[in-house]
Amino acid sequence: MLSTVPNELAHTLRQTVLRLARRVRAERADSAMSDGKLSVLFVLMNEGAQTLGSLADSERVTPPSMNRTINALVEQGFVTRESDATDGRKVVIDISDAGRRLVKETRRRRDAWFSSRLAALTPEERDLLDAAAPILRRLADQ
Repeated sequence: MLSTVPNELAHTLRQTVLRLARRVRAERADSAMSDGKLSVLFVLMNEGAQTLGSLADSERVTPPSMNRTINALVEQGFVTRESDATDGRKVVIDISDAGRRLVKETRRRRDAWFSSRLAALTPEERDLLDAAAPILRRLADQ
């Protein structure tokens, strides 16, 4: 049975999850791209075209900060900006083909890194992680 008190468990899990996330984030197709820019590309790939405001909310940044990020991504050819078809006052940001390729390659690299680490574990350890995954997902989504 777990002998760790909740605060110690929280500390250990927090440190471990942060280190793991940092290590996974290092696996990317473009090593010069910031985490913030890559995160925006992942949101657009996963959720579809967005307004600047919805992207800012999603990424928990201010609209002016998101505007700078989008400007850089447009300049790099990873996203497009277009007027909304139903409301010309709105601007819709979408991922470009180059952005899609970058996200797919980054996902491939991250999955390969993770798969190789999981393959090095025992079947019992992989079973434990399989059982813990839904719990960790629930914590992340709260």
